[in-house]
Amino acid sequence: MSKRNNWENKQSARERLRAEREQQAKKERTRRQLLVGGAVVGVLALAAGIGVAVSQLGGDGKDSAWEAAAKKTLVKPANTAGDKGTEIVIGDKNAKHTLEIYQDMRCPVCSVFEQNVGDTIDKDVKAGTFKVRYHIGAFLDRGMGGTGAKNALSAVGAALDVSPEAFSAYNKALYSKANHPEETKDAFANDDTLLKIAQQVPALKGNAKFEKNVKDGTFDKWALEMSDEFDSHKDVTGTPTIKLDGEKLTVDTPQGKGAPMTAEQFRQAVDARLK
Repeated sequence: MSKRNNWENKQSARERLRAEREQQAKKERTRRQLLVGGAVVGVLALAAGIGVAVSQLGGDGKDSAWEAAAKKTLVKPANTAGDKGTEIVIGDKNAKHTLEIYQDMRCPVCSVFEQNVGDTIDKDVKAGTFKVRYHIGAFLDRGMGGTGAKNALSAVGAALDVSPEAFSAYNKALYSKANHPEETKDAFANDDTLLKIAQQVPALKGNAKFEKNVKDGTFDKWALEMSDEFDSHKDVTGTPTIKLDGEKLTVDTPQGKGAPMTAEQFRQAVDARLK
C-alpha cells in the first residue's frame, strides 16, 4: 500500500469519525431538549398538584390546624409568667444570675448541647448559682417545613402545666440521643411520638390530663406566642444561643466556632463570667 493511499484512508476515516461525532452530538442535543421539555411539563404538573394541595390547606400552604390555633383564646400553662405566659423560669426566682437558653425543639445542636451540658445546668440551678429562662422558637418549621417544632413546644407547655420539674425532665427526654430526630424528619409533628417519649418521665407517665392537653392542642396558641417572643430577639441568629446575665456565652471548641460546648467548657465559661 502506497503512502498516499494510506494517508487517504486515514483522512477518510477521520472524516467518517467526525461525521459520526456530529450526528451523535445532534442526537444528544435533541435528547436534552426532550428531557428539558419533559421536566418543564413535570414541573408544571407538580405545581398544579401543589396548587391543589395548597387549596386544600386553605390557600397558602400553612397547616390549617395551626391557622385555627392562632385565632383561639390563649391558654397559658401553669408555672409561666408574663402577660402571654411566655416567661419560663426554672429555679429560684431570687437567684442573682440568670442563664437564658434559646432553643428550637427540632434543633439537633440543641439536642447535643442538652446531652453535654444539661446535667451541669441542673446542678447549678439546684445550687442556686443561677436560674434558667427558656426562649423556645419554631423557626425550623419555617425553614424545613412541617409543624414538629410548634407541636413539641405545645407539648412541653403541657408538661410545664404539670410542674417545672416535669418540664425539665421532658425537655431532656425530647433532646436525648435516643429520642431526638434529625431536623429534616418532622417526627415531633406526631402526637403519638411525643406521648410515647413522655412515658419516660415519671410525672407524665399515664398522666391523663397531660395526654389530653397534648392531643387537644390546649397550648397550641401559647406555642405560637412563645415562638413570636423568640423571634423578637434579633440578636439571636441560631440555636442554641446561651446568655448569662444578658451577654452571650461562647467558647472556642476544637470543632470550630458554633460547635456544641462540653460540660467542662461551659463550667469554665460560667466561672470566668461570675468572678
